[in-house]
Amino acid sequence: MSIDNSIQVVLIDDDPHLRQALCQTLDLAGLKVLPLGEANGLTTRLSRDWPGVVVSDIRMPGMDGLELLTELHGQDPDLPVLLITGHGDVPLAVQAMRAGAYDFLEKPFASDALLDSVRRALALRRLVLDNRSLRLALSDRQQLSTRLVGHSPQMLRLREQIGALAATKADVLILGETGAGKEVVARALHDLSSRRSGPFVAINAGALAESVVESELFGHEPGAFTGAQKRRIGKFEFANGGTLFLDEIESMSLDVQVKLLRLLQERVVERLGGNQLIPLDIRIIAATKEDLRQAADQGRFRADLYYRLNVAPLRIPPLRERGEDALMLFQHFADEASSRHGLPLHELQPGQRALLLRHSWPGNVRELQNAAERFALGLELALDNTQDHPAAGVLTSTPGGLSEQVEQFEKSLIAAELTRPHSSVRSLAEALGVPRKTLHDKLRKHGLNFADSASQSADDE
Repeated sequence: MSIDNSIQVVLIDDDPHLRQALCQTLDLAGLKVLPLGEANGLTTRLSRDWPGVVVSDIRMPGMDGLELLTELHGQDPDLPVLLITGHGDVPLAVQAMRAGAYDFLEKPFASDALLDSVRRALALRRLVLDNRSLRLALSDRQQLSTRLVGHSPQMLRLREQIGALAATKADVLILGETGAGKEVVARALHDLSSRRSGPFVAINAGALAESVVESELFGHEPGAFTGAQKRRIGKFEFANGGTLFLDEIESMSLDVQVKLLRLLQERVVERLGGNQLIPLDIRIIAATKEDLRQAADQGRFRADLYYRLNVAPLRIPPLRERGEDALMLFQHFADEASSRHGLPLHELQPGQRALLLRHSWPGNVRELQNAAERFALGLELALDNTQDHPAAGVLTSTPGGLSEQVEQFEKSLIAAELTRPHSSVRSLAEALGVPRKTLHDKLRKHGLNFADSASQSADDE
């Protein structure tokens, strides 16, 4: 059994009379004490962030105080350990201090000396744990910034929400389009939580056949159905002590939704063909690309499950709403790919940056990562669905000089406008914001022809 964090002092001495006297001294000073007659097994009962101090006699049967000190500091070198002895052994005292003891008291000692040493040790312990917590929070923020790249207000808000929710036990519903990074957010919630040492189990409900989804999620006993010869532990049970990420939850059948609702409410799972209720210590993170409220109104999703899941929603903004985050992400993924393939890094040129910013990114971060990989490999690629300038969606990592880049960008803009219907060169020139004479010159320069325009009038000049 672990030692409660309300315990401030663990007192270990094999002499029951001295142990009782010291315990009374500490108790009268308002300190909560746990008295023990031996040191064996103490390390396994103390968490690394236990907020107290240990006071131990040195000479005891079994594990002595010096051995205990070494074992405790193997788990947490910052834990204050006060050692006491009645032998007046100065070399032993020196050995204890060199081994990392916080203080050394020689019996008999005054009660005030013990209380003063314990109080100073507790103050130091609080300071150490506060600094440790601050470092962890800073590390978490840095980790989030690395995983969820971007400085847009939407991403700053998302990282803030993740940081706040990660520390809680609340189940979370992640809302986002395909490719927006729902699993990345789910993993961040897990890794920044107190469950980080437990399993993270990800499952895509949309990828499971209807015939196996219940067995995969809830497990089954032998003979539960034809072919069930062995017991199978389901994903929920396998994730016990950790986090289960359930993607595309909207694809689950209504029957499975009923079982999921029960699991969320009661935190127990029952294997198919079994009668035993298995308690779960688990966090559920669900994700969807659909409007579950609308799906509930249409009878495709249970309203009670929707309300149960929607307590702590997190919306991931699509890439098209994140402005210049697309540039940061693209360069981030391109640099990663270049390093992975042992290739030189490429910087985005002005024309290429403009293309990325205009693109609507229907595949979101997943599409951008694929494009960045090709860019790092030096491959030319066309961006799909470049709505503003469809003919301009070509990116390459082989830049020319500035004048060449500008000319290529100018040509791409004119070529893109030629794909739209224009009744005359005049209307094309007005759309591009240049005089007709200048437009004619540029058409000749770039080898473009107004006859290529989507539509034109026969009475044009």
